[in-house]
Amino acid sequence: MTGSINQQGDIQAIGGVNEKIEGFLTSAGFKGLTGTQGVMMPESNVEDLMLREDVLEAVAAGKFHVWPVAKVEQGIEILTGSTAGQQKGDGKFEPGTVLRASWMSA
Repeated sequence: MTGSINQQGDIQAIGGVNEKIEGFLTSAGFKGLTGTQGVMMPESNVEDLMLREDVLEAVAAGKFHVWPVAKVEQGIEILTGSTAGQQKGDGKFEPGTVLRASWMSA
């Protein structure tokens, strides 16, 4: 992931999105693509994508992933494979979620 997150957890747009994705694919390719590598990118940059053919082929083959994310919670779910969770009216997060576990340990 590259870029920044605002106070509301929104993933903000970045510059050079194509070059960053292509550069990471090139780096990951040196070690061999296993299908687990990929990048998270700001969803707001999707309209800017003009990726090289090798990137498109790796994505189509399931060897590389490009995950557009709009909120930090989406990134948490991609990285952990678990539900991030929503904050309830009492200020606590839903039971059994990543944010509940981190809130409880704080």
